[in-house]
Amino acid sequence: MPRSHRRRPERSPEGDSFERLLAGWKRTETRRGQEWTVQPVTGSKAVKEYTCPGCGRAIAPATAHVVAWRADGVMGESADLAARRHWHSHCWNIS
Repeated sequence: MPRSHRRRPERSPEGDSFERLLAGWKRTETRRGQEWTVQPVTGSKAVKEYTCPGCGRAIAPATAHVVAWRADGVMGESADLAARRHWHSHCWNIS
């Protein structure tokens, strides 16, 4: 099969991650007087293990959960996104 000589656009790993995170369904919620952006992650998209800040237990790969980050941070959207945390859905709902 002949090779393609077309150049493919270069992607930065951070930009790709940022776009992937923003691509899904997300919402804004207010918790303890602060605005948070919350995005659900399906089990098929959850490929790494995370530690839930609500209960301190592991969120295993392939487990549906939510990702939350401050929506009103003063350092800008990139800094807020870098400080995002993965929560068990139940832990987020009771926090």
